[in-house]
Formats: sequence, structure tokens, C-alpha cells
Amino acid sequence: MYQMHPNAPCLLRKLTIAIALALPVLVSPLSVLAADNTTQNTIKTKSETLSFNIPALPLADALNKFIATSDWQVGFPADLAQDIRSSTVLGNYTAQQALDKLLQGSGLSYRLTGSNAVVLEQNKAVKKNNTTDLESKKIQPSDNTAFELGEVLVSPGLTSGLSKKMQSRDISSSVDIMNADKIQNQNVLTSYDLFQRMPGVQITQFNQGITTGKLSFRGFNGEGNINAVKLLIDGIPSNTNDGNMPFIDSLFPLDIESIEVVRGTNDPRYGLHAIAGNANVSTALGGNYLKGRTSYGSFNTHDIQTGAGYEKNGFTQNYSVSYRSTDGYRDHATSDKKSFSGKWFYAPESKKYKVGLIARWSDAIAQEPGYLTLAQSRANPTQSMPHNASDGGTRDVGQLSGHLDVNLKDNLFWSTKSYANIYNDQRFVRFSQNVSQQERDGNELQYGGTTSLTYSPKIAWLNDFSLETGLDTQLQDNKSLRYTTNNTIRSATTRNQAYNFNVYGGYLTAKIKPFKWLSLTPGFRADRIEGDYTNLLNNKTYAINDYGTIWQPKFGAVITPLEGYSLYGNWGRTFQVAVGTGTYLTNPNPINVAPSINEGWEVGVKLEPVDWAEGRVAYWKQSATNESSRVLNSASNDSTQIGATDRQGVDVQVKIKPFKPVSLWTAYSIQEAIVTKPPSNPALIGTQISNTPNHIFSGGIDYQITPKLKSTLWTTGQGSYYTDPANAKGKFGDYALLNLDLGYQVNKIVDVQMQFKNLTNTYWEYVWYDGAQTLHSPGDGIAVYGAINAKYDL
Repeated sequence: MYQMHPNAPCLLRKLTIAIALALPVLVSPLSVLAADNTTQNTIKTKSETLSFNIPALPLADALNKFIATSDWQVGFPADLAQDIRSSTVLGNYTAQQALDKLLQGSGLSYRLTGSNAVVLEQNKAVKKNNTTDLESKKIQPSDNTAFELGEVLVSPGLTSGLSKKMQSRDISSSVDIMNADKIQNQNVLTSYDLFQRMPGVQITQFNQGITTGKLSFRGFNGEGNINAVKLLIDGIPSNTNDGNMPFIDSLFPLDIESIEVVRGTNDPRYGLHAIAGNANVSTALGGNYLKGRTSYGSFNTHDIQTGAGYEKNGFTQNYSVSYRSTDGYRDHATSDKKSFSGKWFYAPESKKYKVGLIARWSDAIAQEPGYLTLAQSRANPTQSMPHNASDGGTRDVGQLSGHLDVNLKDNLFWSTKSYANIYNDQRFVRFSQNVSQQERDGNELQYGGTTSLTYSPKIAWLNDFSLETGLDTQLQDNKSLRYTTNNTIRSATTRNQAYNFNVYGGYLTAKIKPFKWLSLTPGFRADRIEGDYTNLLNNKTYAINDYGTIWQPKFGAVITPLEGYSLYGNWGRTFQVAVGTGTYLTNPNPINVAPSINEGWEVGVKLEPVDWAEGRVAYWKQSATNESSRVLNSASNDSTQIGATDRQGVDVQVKIKPFKPVSLWTAYSIQEAIVTKPPSNPALIGTQISNTPNHIFSGGIDYQITPKLKSTLWTTGQGSYYTDPANAKGKFGDYALLNLDLGYQVNKIVDVQMQFKNLTNTYWEYVWYDGAQTLHSPGDGIAVYGAINAKYDL
């Protein structure tokens, strides 16, 4: 059984003291800012008449003007306002009357979620009875396959984007989006933990200092052997050479606006690492606000996050500064992380173009508790063994990116991004008592760019048409060093490698709607790999494996015979190449190896038969040729062949709102990943790929108890998995965690929260096999956190 942290008995007393101390600190300066608005905020009630001057505009822009006048908050799913124009609102009205008038003929209604807060919803009854008016507003049957959690909150001054690029919603695949209200109030050690609520996503938590974990899906594990998810942060590629995701460490929840996951093989926009799909994290951009969050909780965890946005005359500035520190659930597990980001953008009033710069930096230092044997983990999961006493590390990550969007014509849009990523990692680790401590140093400099051109002409005999082509490149300058150490003192150099890895790609895709009820998305992508590798231990240089041009055709379709009922299917190919020195011709008799080609398909149905219920079911399959895997703990930094593999699964997702205060959501994925043709050992045919659970689930219940008090009870978990290729060492890793979030809105500016994680104190762990034994890293036991949030709209 898990044991509570030694300081747990006085936790509630500490929380009370922390909240009492923090509340005046947060509220005092904000109360000064709000003082001039006190009278204004109290008179802008539902019955107060205000002067509105809102012309017919794109709905998002009209809502900005409504919010600025009324001080109301308006939330809506991101795709709900696409291609909709508001009605004109000119004159004196109450806020509720003005909103009614603004939404006239839009097919949208709203529900109150607070005294001055609403959420927009589609009104199917209006659609059926007012088709002509809806057509004038450009509302058509929804043909996207996206499944969404949470609401988009519109804030005064938020700059509406001018982007006309094809979006993930245009991909005929399983797309999942989680918005800020499900993100910004979470207490997490690293932001990849936020993906726990995302349907079908497996979270692998190493819990080893700066080596925290990663996300994966579609039957690929997060073990680190095969990393199959392309990570993007504000559209910038954010994987290291081996596909890992340390750049996510620079993000804190308060600055994240949405998380978007595309599962499948038919998205042509991305190549390298997008074997199973991609994940894009979008951060705050635009707006006029000050916001902050401070929290304290179990394991002496304290967290401070701040953000500010200022927008005027087309120029926007956004800043975020955050800090987190914890002693950790286990012994010898303290960590400390800081992060800063700045975003500067300019768009003229004509919105012909938008240009901007994003800078982001994070540094972390942490102790590493180490892995336990099976017996040790069951005897005392919080302990750290003496041989791990000097384990730990530091990590610095930085990103700098330039952004340019241009409306060349009404139907021609150009978007381009350039970037540089910096990754520096130093880790001291001793995996077991039977091996020596190692120092592992990794340094990567990545720079590159993406550019795309989107053409959206009006064609009389088509309902809708868009054509997009794009190019991208990434150049990597990487160094990997290892030393044998004794209590961090170097005794021998075991690796000293320098290698360049460059990838060049391009794509062409289209969205074709011959009818309102049919959407087709053909696509095509090609990539090439170049580079060289030098072993500085013997000063030998090796050429890269010649993978040739890697061709990847794609296709998808969505049929919507009735509003609320969409059938979709897709097919496509993605690719994998080896990582580290496995990409280069290091053998005495070099032979070029073909890339691993993943061919996948999916069929599914998305249902929204009534306003209060939505669901999606999909069956998918992926088959790969000569799949490779990174060799763990290899001094040569090499890859090994797994052979041909098959993966398949079923994803089920449901979201219902049986009545206004309550909403429920759940997701359940069944998956299988097996080896079908190993390169040399026939005994491995039919074995399951290690560290891949057979099911993943998440779900929750949101209950708005009163207009100011909200609760969320939610769970996440997975099945067990094998840890070795032969499936002979047993299965581990299954868990189901129960969590409770409580939030109370004190006033328009301040809200307080309590979060209870792992309520049942369930034992859970990450397990891997080192070739001799299973090694175990227990996860956190029951934990309690208290937080104060404040936001003031300027």
C-alpha cells in the first residue's frame, strides 16, 4: 500500500495558512485595479440597459464587442462560430436582450453558467424550422470528426486570427480537442500530464527527476523505444532527435489555451515522428488581462504561475512567468523548475497580414529517486535506495520562432514559420545496484521552417473547395556524450558522438465538398533524410543511410447524410527511420535499409442526435514494415530491428449533458500491438510489443452545484502490459485513479480550488525490464492541493 508523505498529518493546516497568506497578496493589488470598476461591475446586471453598437460581423468579433460592453463572459466550442456572421445590435438593451439579438438567425442558443456568464450551443430546433435563414448565415451540416472537451472562453480584446490554413478539423480522422477550462486549473508536475484526460492517450510516467515521461497512442508505447507522436507547440515542431518531448517542460497550464490531438496516418501536414499522429499545444495569444495562480499541496509542492496580455492598435504582447517546486512523493525526489515566455504580434486593422515572434525558455533541476526491485517497491514505495543518493540532473530547453501570415488575396493565404530549438540535458543515473552510475549529456540545436499556401476559390459546381501545399525542413546539430561515474565524478568516457540529421518534406492536400453531405480530403506527402555522424572517440565519420524519397499517399472522407450523423473513413501511410547512430551506415559492410512504412486505415461514426448527447466510435488498424526500436542503455546510441508489426483497436467516446448543471464524458480504447515478422527469432511471432496496455480509459462528471460552486469527479487508467519482448516476465502497470476537483468563484476576479488526486490511494507504477530484472517506479499516492486563481480583464 502507498504511504502518505511524512508531513501529511499537518497538510490541511498548511493549506489553510497558505491560502490565508496568499489571498491578501493576490487580491490587494487586483482590488486597486478593480476599484474604479466596482460600481460599473455591480450595475451591469441582467436588468441594466446599456448602449450597444455592434454591426454585422464574424461572430467571434461581434462577441468581443458584446463582452467589452457588457462585461459578460461567453464560452463556446471552437468550431461553433466558424463561418457565422452576427446580426446587428444597435441601441439600448440589457445584456441578455443584446445577446438574443446578436444571435438571431445564427442557429445558436445559450445557457447561463453564472450570473454574468453563458455558453453558446447549437440549436437544432432552430435549424429545422429556419433553414433559409441559416443558409444565409452559412451554417451547414457539421462534417468534422472532432470530439471536444471544455469550452472556448472569449475575452475582451482577443485578436481574431486571420489564418485560412486547413485545420485539424478538416482532417477526416479522429481529432480530439481540450480547451482551457479543462487545462488551466490543473495541478501537474509537467504539462504532458494534462493529456491524461485526452481520449485514447497513454501517459508513461517515469517519475525520475528531469526524466518525467511522455504521451503516446494507437498502440505505440511511451517507453522511449519507439516515439510515434509528432509534438507541436504553437505550430512549432517540438520533438528531440529520438522523438522524445522535453520541450513540453517549458509550458505551464495557465498559459495553455488548447490541446489538440490527431490520431491516424492520413494527416499530410507532418512527416518525421508522426507515425501514429500528432499533438499540438496552443498557448495564449492576444487579449488584455492580468492573471495569476498560486497553489500549495502534498509533498511540499508549491506553484506560482503568472500571465499578462496587452493589445492595442493591432499590437499584442503576452507574457508568462512560472515556477514550481516539490519534495516529491518518494525520497530523494525534489525538483525545481522555472519558465518564461514572451509573444509579440502585430496585425494592421485591415488584417491583411500578421507578423510575430515567440520566445520561450525553461530550466529545471531535480533529484532522481531511482528504480526499485519488485520486492522493494512492494515493501516501501516511497523509498530511494542508497545507490541512487547522487542521481539527478538539469535540463534547459528554449524555443524562438518567427510567424508570418498573409492574406495575398481573398482566396489565397500564405503562412510561414521559422524557428530554433535548444535542448541541453545532463543526467546522473544508476539504474540498479548491479551497474555503475552514468553521466548522460545530450545537446541539440534544431532550426528550420514551415511554409504553406492555401487556395480557396469559389467553384460553382462545388459546395466548398480548398487546396493547400506546403514545405518544411528541420536541420539538427546533435551531440551525445556518456561517462562512467562514481557519485558524479567521471572515470571513463563511453560515448562522444556528433551527428547532423536533416529532414526535408513537402505535401499537397485538398478539401473537396461536391455536396453539403460529402467531404473528401485527398493528400500526398514526401520526405527525404540527409546528414552525417562522427564518432569522436575514434574520429571516424559515417554517411547517413540512404532512405531515398519517402512517399506517403493519404485519403479521407466524411459522409453526413443527416445533421448530427457523420460516417468517416481514412487511409494513409506514415514513416519511421532509426534514431541516434542507427540512422547512419556504421557497419563494416554498409547496406542501406528502407524506412519503416506504416500503412493505416480507420472507419468511424460520429453521432450528435440531440443537443445534449455526442459520441464517436472508430475502428483502426496500422501495419508496419521493418519497424525499429531504440536500444535502451546502449553505449553506441543505436537502434535495433523489431520487424513487421500489426496494431489495431477500437475507440469509444461519449459526452452527454442530461440536464443543465451536469455533464458527463468518457472514453475507452481497446488496442493490440503485436510482432508479425521478427527479423531473426520466429519465437517472437505473435508476441505483444512491450509496455503497451490493452486498454486505456478516462472519464468524468462535471456538476455545477451552484452558480459559483463547481465539482468534477474524474478517473483515468490503463490495463497491464508485458515488459520484455518474449512476454515471459509477467505483466505490470495496470491502474485506475480517481480524482476530485472543487472550484468556488469568490467574485468576478478570484476563484479558489481544492484538488484531490488518487483519492483511493491506489498503488500504480511504471515498470521496465533491464535484461535481468523488472525495475519499478511507483507513482504518487493520495495528494491534496489548494489553489487561488485571479484574473483581471483590462
